Amino acid sequence: MFENLSDKLERSFKVLKGHGKITEINIAETLKEVRKALLDADVSFKIAKDFTTVVKEKALGQNVLTSVSPGQLMIKIVHDELVSLMGGEHSEINLKGNPAVILIAGLQGSGKTTFSAKLASFIKSKRNKKVLLVAGDVYRPAAIEQLKVLGGQINVEVFANLESKDPVRIATDAIAHAQNMGHQVVIIDTAGRLAVDQAMMNEISAIHHKVKPQETLFVVDSMTGQDAVNTAKAFNDVLDFDGVVLTKLDGDTRGGAALTIKSVVNKPIKFVGLGEKMDALDIFYPKRMADRILGMGDIVSFVEKAQEQFDEEESRKLQKKIAKNTFDFNDFMKQIGQIKKMGNVKDLMGMIPGMGKMMKDVDIDDDAFKGIEAIIHSMTPFERENPAVINGSRRKRIALGSGTTIQEVNNLLKQFEDTRKMMRMMTTGNPKNALRSMNQLRKR
Repeated sequence: MFENLSDKLERSFKVLKGHGKITEINIAETLKEVRKALLDADVSFKIAKDFTTVVKEKALGQNVLTSVSPGQLMIKIVHDELVSLMGGEHSEINLKGNPAVILIAGLQGSGKTTFSAKLASFIKSKRNKKVLLVAGDVYRPAAIEQLKVLGGQINVEVFANLESKDPVRIATDAIAHAQNMGHQVVIIDTAGRLAVDQAMMNEISAIHHKVKPQETLFVVDSMTGQDAVNTAKAFNDVLDFDGVVLTKLDGDTRGGAALTIKSVVNKPIKFVGLGEKMDALDIFYPKRMADRILGMGDIVSFVEKAQEQFDEEESRKLQKKIAKNTFDFNDFMKQIGQIKKMGNVKDLMGMIPGMGKMMKDVDIDDDAFKGIEAIIHSMTPFERENPAVINGSRRKRIALGSGTTIQEVNNLLKQFEDTRKMMRMMTTGNPKNALRSMNQLRKR
């Protein structure tokens, strides 16, 4: 996401390279490129113009420190303005209520049903609340079935009434059911509708008026760009919603909707969808997004994702095994499993400062560990626990069983042994030797 914008902004800052200070002349060329980058990202002309005007005023009003180059100062100013443009601080979802009612609205095909299930999974796992999903799309039977399937995947109950065609009644019956069954949060998925369809807009307004939700979220496909912003304004005029959800942000290399929707409707972006999996949902943090746009990575999100998979007891056991040099392929597989749970490998690498640009043209699919796992699964339990016994004949058998080459098996065994040595040095108080080993591994 934001690849085009990131590249063009980076090129615009190079205009200032070599200059000792920011002047009216050299900043004009830089801001011309920044404005073009924003317009290409599907930001409206007015917002792009206002943005560069503010940046210019702030840049010319500051003295460049001797330790900071004009280009670095410009990046800082643009970064701060991007954060402000996207809303400044992140906005929490309101889960107060008995139960808390969340109404989901949006256009057809925007991803409301999938988001409803993702949100249920998020609230259940991250907020530890009992959630009820409500199938309120009475016009598309496939939507009800889809929600039931997704609800089954995340083990969340789905309330549906196939006999009723009244979404208002379905919503009120669902809330009563939630109160009786002890559900703490009710998420109501509604039918997709066009802003120009007055009957459908009246219907969503009636649902909103009747259930009085604690939170109304407008779901929009970020790939529709400026159209998404215009649609959000039309819906907000009717619903006065509480926040925006941008879906399919991982497929949008421009990012105009994410950049401008807050300034148009004055409502925060609360969540972003970054894939089809049920855990591919992130809270929207304007500062972290600005960091990523400007190639600074997002190390905070990376650490948070790692901590979600962190098990203190397992970590203590692992540390003991490393110290005793008994770390084996079973432990190795557990570590791979934790990394996979963190999300898409390429996205994770992009969160590390400086890695986003390096990974831009690198193709890493979701099965990046498939070959390694196949090799390890082709080992016997004894071999996994005792890697040292894997001789030539065993390597040949493992290669045949995993559909790989003997060379690939040899490479994995060598990397495993190097990793084990490095980990042992770290835990037994030889960090200098460990760092030396890491450098040797990197040069290979």
